[in-house]
Amino acid sequence: METLHVPATVPVMTLPNTVFFPQALLPLHIFEPRYQQMLRDVLASDRMFAVAHLDAARQDDPKLVEPLHLTASVGIIRACQKGENDTSNLLLQGICRVTVKKIIHEDPYRIIAVKPLTTTAGTHHAELEVLRLEVMRLLNLRRRLGTPAPKGMTQFLESIDDIDTFADIAVFNLCEDSAIKQQLLETLETRRRLQLFAASLKSEIEAQRLRRKLQGHLTDDHIVDN
Repeated sequence: METLHVPATVPVMTLPNTVFFPQALLPLHIFEPRYQQMLRDVLASDRMFAVAHLDAARQDDPKLVEPLHLTASVGIIRACQKGENDTSNLLLQGICRVTVKKIIHEDPYRIIAVKPLTTTAGTHHAELEVLRLEVMRLLNLRRRLGTPAPKGMTQFLESIDDIDTFADIAVFNLCEDSAIKQQLLETLETRRRLQLFAASLKSEIEAQRLRRKLQGHLTDDHIVDN
């Protein structure tokens, strides 16, 4: 992955409720004609394109079409399977964060100029390891309180040696809030990213505990009776 060169301009998919991270694996179903054309073009070249999160705060501006957050991730197609009616299913793996410098053109699909972003540790390895263990503790606690997690995710996260990669994969797969995920994508310091994610998890856990306390012995189906 480190030897891959990110071009100065790349196609981009602007998606709601999707924040893409480096090293993450994102399954996509391609069906819109513009993205079908984009896919044909990138498969014939370097197999790379970006995924940006739709900026909902600016979506109502009539002068803007699909406004995007300016921090996104570029990925490379690892697998692609052709479907019916020129649709495709593909697996995109994140390569690196980028900042969107400008939109080059919109037709037949959006092309953006990008600049790769580099993350920094922000502290020594020992402190990062402590933060990593705290995030894992909170994730396990949240799961025990009832929040589901993909099967095998805990074991997978424990197997990741690089803590920056651990933070990105954990956030991508286990953070429920797209706004928080976008904030964490934009956070280039690993220490700060882990701290913010831990704070978000603590807030979720407190909300879960409060809900349990208010619910008492009632089941979810009868909580309105409380």
